[in-house]
Amino acid sequence: MSGHSHWAQIKHKKGSVDEKKGKLFSKLLNAVAVAARDNPNPDFNPRLRTMIEKARTANVPQENIERAIKKSSETKNLEEILIEAYGPEKVACIIHGITDNKNRTLAEIRALLTEGGAKIADPGSVLWSFTKTDEGWKPTFSQPISEGGKTKIQSLISLLEEHPDVDWIVTNAQ
Repeated sequence: MSGHSHWAQIKHKKGSVDEKKGKLFSKLLNAVAVAARDNPNPDFNPRLRTMIEKARTANVPQENIERAIKKSSETKNLEEILIEAYGPEKVACIIHGITDNKNRTLAEIRALLTEGGAKIADPGSVLWSFTKTDEGWKPTFSQPISEGGKTKIQSLISLLEEHPDVDWIVTNAQ
């Protein structure tokens, strides 16, 4: 009757949920820290106010949010990166991240892209096919792809989203 322990089942489920919650919390708190770099007062910093609201909707404790704001004023080593890539079937991808070591993050994302059948593009070679709006980057036109390409793109996106430094990904896949 091994594997039928009620406590073991709870432990595994809770561990999985806690791991996902921890990754989400760290991404949100990094975004708060980057937004607080310019001005740590949310009354005068709309970007910080938006990031704090997003963190609160994800149930991040207020103490952690305050710690991230304080950390950003003490250390200025977090930076935003925008990586342009071409995915399977030449789908354009924009990968946004927040990192403390740009070289390490670029190398790790390059390896993930290679594993997913994609490659990093030269700066500016992908951005032209997107428009920046208040909500973020939106594709100017859509790239039609096959069903096999859609599954490859989805697996690539899930690979990239697991990386702790990646914040969000936008593609022009149709």
